Amino acid sequence: MVVDLTDPDAPGGVIAAAVGVFGGVDVLVNNAGGPPPGATLPRLSFMAPDDADWRSMIEFNLLSAVRAVPAVVPVMLERGGGAIVNVSTASARAPGAMNADYAAAKAGLNVLTKALSEEYAPQGIRVNTVSPGPVRTPWWTDEGGAADVLATAFGTDRESVLDHVAAEAMHLSSGRLADPQEVADVVALLVSPRSGSTTGADYAVDGGFLKEV
Repeated sequence: MVVDLTDPDAPGGVIAAAVGVFGGVDVLVNNAGGPPPGATLPRLSFMAPDDADWRSMIEFNLLSAVRAVPAVVPVMLERGGGAIVNVSTASARAPGAMNADYAAAKAGLNVLTKALSEEYAPQGIRVNTVSPGPVRTPWWTDEGGAADVLATAFGTDRESVLDHVAAEAMHLSSGRLADPQEVADVVALLVSPRSGSTTGADYAVDGGFLKEV
């Protein structure tokens, strides 16, 4: 089902459609994130986004989840519980000069995760966060994407950014961008019964970007 998740009615519409097809919902993964439609990241300074940019960033990266959760919680409660994973970013815990609007929106998502877990874990709904670092997705690899922006900033080329420059600049212990499947695997673990006592947690899949204990 293709929808624009910045439309306030869209998240609820997706949940309703899933209930109509499957009779219920056991898992919700809020994975909308990154540049809103029409935006290019990274933005290299706090001064780069204007008020409209901030609004669209928050709509896409935070409010899409805020609107999906109240639609799915009653459905999950009727079935005795469920699992929600909010896909955030390591930058929400280690913000820098780049992408301040993105990091702030995702930091709000982290707080939302904790609040939801506190309220609904006793009722059988586990809520966790997965926080990727840089992942080799079209956001990075497409023409005009993050690799091209950084290539211009660093005076190099796209492939060099993807192969080593970005990892070096972000001090990734792994020395490389993550593969999308590596993020998906952690999401799958968190929504499975094997994580039945895990709630309110934030799992970094960031190649060692976060250094703090």
